[in-house]
This record gives sequence, structure tokens and C-alpha cells, in this order.
Amino acid sequence: MSELPDWMYAPRVEGWFADDLDHLPQAPRHTELIDGALVFMMSPQRWWHGEVVDNLKTALRAQVPEGVRVGREMSIKLDQWNRPEPDVLVVRAEFEGRRTQFTPDEVLLVIEVVSPESAQRDRTVKVRKYAEAGIPHYWIVEEEEDGRAAVHVYELDGATSAYAPAGIFRGTLERPVPFPITIDLRRAAD
Repeated sequence: MSELPDWMYAPRVEGWFADDLDHLPQAPRHTELIDGALVFMMSPQRWWHGEVVDNLKTALRAQVPEGVRVGREMSIKLDQWNRPEPDVLVVRAEFEGRRTQFTPDEVLLVIEVVSPESAQRDRTVKVRKYAEAGIPHYWIVEEEEDGRAAVHVYELDGATSAYAPAGIFRGTLERPVPFPITIDLRRAAD
């Protein structure tokens, strides 16, 4: 078994800090930080996943109000030890192109498209972390047996700082928040 490269060892006993990701050019693209540990997304991406991400981003961009932007694969600094990178995010922020992260107060909606290697994190760990950070809306997109997308929608309950289920959508997703949204999910994986 080979030794790990030096850059993979945490620089301190407490682990990695969120801002350390900006100083790790050797790290693979799409490296996340969860509880001070680096998480590498190195598995080959499935076509379905990429198509759903692209199509959701395009559909949302066509509907966002002024001052709101849609992006993909940008990290959110939830706290000192957590900086996940959702598949799609909707933000209310002014920024220039060199930005590498957002703060939770700038994020309106986070979308994770489930892959086999991310399923546990997307369904449990990230649900809790995004809610605790105060991100108001979270969607988890699952692939159904027929290849179509099913979107599990959650809204933040401010009283409990936890997400409450707001529905599972197949066919058409219509939501009044965080802004009026209508998406034809039958075309999400085309």
C-alpha cells in the first residue's frame, strides 16, 4: 500500500478548516469538507446525473427573479469545518467571477442529485447541516427505476432549525418558494 501525499494530511489536530480548500490546488476538483475531513468525489459521473444537473440549472435560470443567480458545483461555507459543494445552488449575492464559496445567508436553495457514492451524505448528513446553517430550501433529486427524476422538497422550519418535507414531485414540480418555479421533470434527464 502506498503512502498518502503530504498535502492530504490535515495541517492541525482539529482537521481541515473550510478556508483551507482555497489553498489546496492538488486536491481533486469537487473536494468537499465535512466535519473537518476532506471528501473526494472521484467516481466517474453518470450521464443521468450530469443531465439532471444541467437541466435543473437551465430551468431555474429561466425563472429566477432579478438579483438571484443559479450556479452549479460551488461550495458553501457552513461553518469552520464544513464546506459542502451542492450540485446546484440558487443564491442572492453580488459577486465577481473569482469567488470560490458562498455563506448560508446568501443561499436560497440547494439541490443535491443523488449518486451511489453520495447517497448517504445527501440524504442524512447534508440535510442536517444545511438546515442547521439556515438554508431555507433543500431538494434531493433521486433517479426512479424508469430513469425519470423524483424531487424530494424540504423547507426549513425556523422554530426547530430542521427541514420539514414539502412534497415529492414527479412529472411536474411547481413551487411558490423561494420564487415561483415550474419545472417539467419528465425532461430533467433528457
